Amino acid sequence: MGEISCCCNLKTDFEMPPPAVPHGMCFKVINDRNMKGGMGSETNPLKFMDQDYNYLQDYCLRSRQRFVDEFFPPDPCSIGEGLLDPDVMARVEWIRPTVLHPNVAEFVVDTVSRFDYAQGNVGNCWFLASVGALTFQTKLLHKVVPDGQSFSHNYTGLFHFRFWRFGKWYDVVIDDKLPTYNGKLIFFRSKTYNEFWPALLEKAYAKVCGSYADMHTGRVSEALLDFTGGVHMHYELKTAPTDLWEIMYRAYQSEVLMGCETPPGNEKWLPNGIILGHAYTVTKVYQVMSGKNPVQLVRLFNPWRDSEWNGDWSDKSHLWNTVSDEDRQQHLVHENGEFWMSMKDFLDTFDNMDICCTCPDFLEETSACRWISKYHHGSWVLGSTAGGCMNHPDTFCKNPQFWLRISEFNKACEQGQKNVLVSLIQKPDRRHRRNAAHHGIGFCVFAIPLEMRSEGKFGSSFFSTRKPLVTSGHFQDSRQVMKFFRLEPGEYLIVPSTYYPNKSGEFILSILCKNEIHIQKDTERMEKKFLVDLLGESEVSYTEKMDERSKTKILFRQYSDQYKVVDAEKLQQLLHENLLSGNKNTEGFGLDSCRSIIAMSDCNVTGRLCGPEFIRLWNRIITYKEIFYSMDSSKDGILSLNELQNALEKTGLHLNEDILNLMFVRYGDASEQISLEGFICLVMRLNCMCRIFQRLCENGKITLDESEWIGLTMYS
Repeated sequence: MGEISCCCNLKTDFEMPPPAVPHGMCFKVINDRNMKGGMGSETNPLKFMDQDYNYLQDYCLRSRQRFVDEFFPPDPCSIGEGLLDPDVMARVEWIRPTVLHPNVAEFVVDTVSRFDYAQGNVGNCWFLASVGALTFQTKLLHKVVPDGQSFSHNYTGLFHFRFWRFGKWYDVVIDDKLPTYNGKLIFFRSKTYNEFWPALLEKAYAKVCGSYADMHTGRVSEALLDFTGGVHMHYELKTAPTDLWEIMYRAYQSEVLMGCETPPGNEKWLPNGIILGHAYTVTKVYQVMSGKNPVQLVRLFNPWRDSEWNGDWSDKSHLWNTVSDEDRQQHLVHENGEFWMSMKDFLDTFDNMDICCTCPDFLEETSACRWISKYHHGSWVLGSTAGGCMNHPDTFCKNPQFWLRISEFNKACEQGQKNVLVSLIQKPDRRHRRNAAHHGIGFCVFAIPLEMRSEGKFGSSFFSTRKPLVTSGHFQDSRQVMKFFRLEPGEYLIVPSTYYPNKSGEFILSILCKNEIHIQKDTERMEKKFLVDLLGESEVSYTEKMDERSKTKILFRQYSDQYKVVDAEKLQQLLHENLLSGNKNTEGFGLDSCRSIIAMSDCNVTGRLCGPEFIRLWNRIITYKEIFYSMDSSKDGILSLNELQNALEKTGLHLNEDILNLMFVRYGDASEQISLEGFICLVMRLNCMCRIFQRLCENGKITLDESEWIGLTMYS
């Protein structure tokens, strides 16, 4: 059919076949490489759920079909449970804007404005308030809402939006089928009947969250951060700094988004017009002269637009008669959901406020000072790096540790009491936002004495004799905690943790500073050629006495066939009868595991072991068994992660923390411990794969063709 420039006459709905999803570890490798190569940045976002907007758009144009998103389908699953009454849910229709309003549907009518939209049947005023802030920043708006989308030119029913999610920018694809009831949009809708950018933006964010129901309740800071992908500053207004208005004023002049929240109160309306438990947008910060007195004002927007502040400096306040005609005419607009109040009333009335921006340079009065940011992704792994807070002195040292070096101050940046902003964000552990488990999280900052600056990871003795210089405060089971403070030039240790030990999770630690900074994770401080250090076979040598050698030969003759070889079935029988006999904490060696053990010991690639190969394998297995039980301090026949690390080092394998955690996940059982057979399979495979890599590598990399790659990975 060829290329076409317009799909206005498309009639057929089309569902793309699901893309081939790569193997989990392969996906992680691809993702890590993409991040190092710049993917996931705002200019090169990742494809959410691996959906490529340009590819899908081109396919729809060529095939003359309209797009239907099977990853966020037009059905009740995308709305979510508990949001609509069952009878309403049964009558929901998913309709495209071009069907709701044929020939007049528009993506944007005239311009994007905070007055364009109204909330639907989701309790997401936090999202509305954030969108209101976004409409003020054209550059940020075009980052989130890409240009060139419409219901006319090249229309295929396909739209896309961009959000920052936990360290990465994503391009999110949706179809334009919107949930309706009795011919009206159920959720986010525009005040202009034929404008649909608000509803489509909400649908894209609902897809990211998991469903529309997953957007029910939240904090305004969450969407503000997802719209900027930058720095988040949170202020509790009861303890706000004295210069907060000046900070807000400079922020308003910059590329920032600001929002605030009232104290909890189940959306109760107060006599002064303010709604408790509600999110508002900060839309302007301005100073007027009331007579001869300067007054600091803040303008706020209620996204519901049905209630406004009615105190001093409200729309009908007599105080506007005390300012110049120019100020009164320029700033006073009646009954539109937007209102002014003094900074004093703002601090007394509201509970907290958030500022999100791409760069916090506005914090400084001088333009010569520039803030520098560093980000680190990390994880708390059960049994390994999930040490809990300082209330658990025996395990606190197991948490990830980050070394921070602050350089000497630049003269232009010496002023100001605070020069460091540390933020800790925990990543969700589930696809759906409302099902994500949030742990209590926090961090501590310690000074590192000069004489200890060459050490690696600090143990419990370091923390038992020192108190932190700074902490994040009370641990909070929230998405993010942050602290703004001052550090002098020197070296410091930042330890992020959960409140309780053995709570698994991933996190992002970000550090911003007015000075030049360098940050390293503890595992990065020790320069090594390979991630796994092999100390040589001498560490696992097995000295046979004459009678033991004879026993091994007898064992081989007993289980070998007429060709004097041992196959996988015989090896399985041999191991169960001679290695695991009497061991209660074992499920035994599976046949596939035995095939793998043979493949890693079979020098001639025959799938069987001859006499010398078997003897060499058996010696190694007996040695690994002895190491296993010598490291099993609890004498329960299984190894914890700490015991595993000690056992691996005894075999001559020194793993970095990331690889150790990965091996524990792969070879551990349901109780997150490793059995004897799991340990033997792990050591043999790890030893085999490391030796293959180190034998074939050049300059730290190996090159394989497809046949070689399949041969090495499948026959092992």
